[in-house]
Amino acid sequence: MPIRLVLADDHPIVLDGLAQLFASEPDCEVVARASDGVEALAAVRKHRPDILVLDLRMPHMDGVAVLRELRQEALPTRVVVLTAVDSGGLLEAIRLGVRGVVLKDMATKLLVRAVREVHAGGKWIEKGIATRAMGTLLDREVAVEEIGHTLTARELEVARLTAKGHSNKVVAELLSITEGTVKLHLHHVYEKLGVDGRMALVRYLQSRGLL
Repeated sequence: MPIRLVLADDHPIVLDGLAQLFASEPDCEVVARASDGVEALAAVRKHRPDILVLDLRMPHMDGVAVLRELRQEALPTRVVVLTAVDSGGLLEAIRLGVRGVVLKDMATKLLVRAVREVHAGGKWIEKGIATRAMGTLLDREVAVEEIGHTLTARELEVARLTAKGHSNKVVAELLSITEGTVKLHLHHVYEKLGVDGRMALVRYLQSRGLL
């Protein structure tokens, strides 16, 4: 049985190249192609492929959002991420169970090898990527520990939800507290961190890998 693949990338030239690459491999079969995250998720639901080759940066629904849906629905398809070095969301993708990560500027044959390795039950994550991801994770854990000495756990929850763009009303609903309590927590957060508003809070959390 060939390895059944869905390919997802928002660049037509890349998508065509991937399709031609796997078409030339006798043990691979491309069952669907997708140009955005919504199409990718629909294709996986419909075809139940062995492997999804997924770009993280796509319109409508990015790769990380696709991975979250796949996990939530417990779909068995294994995922190989095709990404640029500076692509955001890579650490989150690894946390969500991605089995393979291949850089876009690597030789295309490495992608085929990665797909075969992941299909066989293994993992393929380039050493440099793994090192950077681990470094980011450690930096984030240090930042969480440091900010934990400044903010309470609830204040940090409010800060992160606010920094993600949620209104006070939505934050209150998500945390099952009143809007007045949210405002009070935010007042304390701004005061303790020395920031003067939402945008400054976003920058503060982003600089420490907490957003």
